[in-house]
Amino acid sequence: MDRIGIFFGTETGTTRLVAKKIHARLGDEVAAKPLNVNRIEPADLLRYNALILGTPSYGVGDMPGRSAGCLEANWEEFLAKMPADADLSGKRIALYGLGAQERYAERFASSLRRLHDVLVDYGAEIIGGWPTEGYTFEHSASVVDGRFVGLVIDQRTQGMYTDERLDAWVDLVKPLLLEKLQQAA
Repeated sequence: MDRIGIFFGTETGTTRLVAKKIHARLGDEVAAKPLNVNRIEPADLLRYNALILGTPSYGVGDMPGRSAGCLEANWEEFLAKMPADADLSGKRIALYGLGAQERYAERFASSLRRLHDVLVDYGAEIIGGWPTEGYTFEHSASVVDGRFVGLVIDQRTQGMYTDERLDAWVDLVKPLLLEKLQQAA
């Protein structure tokens, strides 16, 4: 595949909105159209060597899905369809997650970490860690070594920073994802 794959799980549509904003920043020639994981099979995702994956936050850092309270299929159901021997080694993945730091300060954007850990267990290389500065929260499982494991967006209370954060993050991950595409060509 010669483009970056963008996939997301969503419940309210906000993660989809962010995926569309990322796609607009990358452009059609660089990135494929964003797709909801409840509409694809694992083979659709696995064919890409460079990926951007987005997740909402649900429960107490749970993997978003029906068991965590989502009304429709999400990452939990998608990952349950992944072959047990799926190998993501050689794949470079940038992650983004949504959260509400004021409403869920004690578990802010923690679902991002669950997705991160599953992908690492499959052998993926995760890029795009993001600083915690500018956020106010008590705890997030998504913080490793003082940084989020991916971009975190709080559209509810910090929507005014979303475009600025997306610009900076896309500038960070785009060259690394394009490098992966060149290596795979």
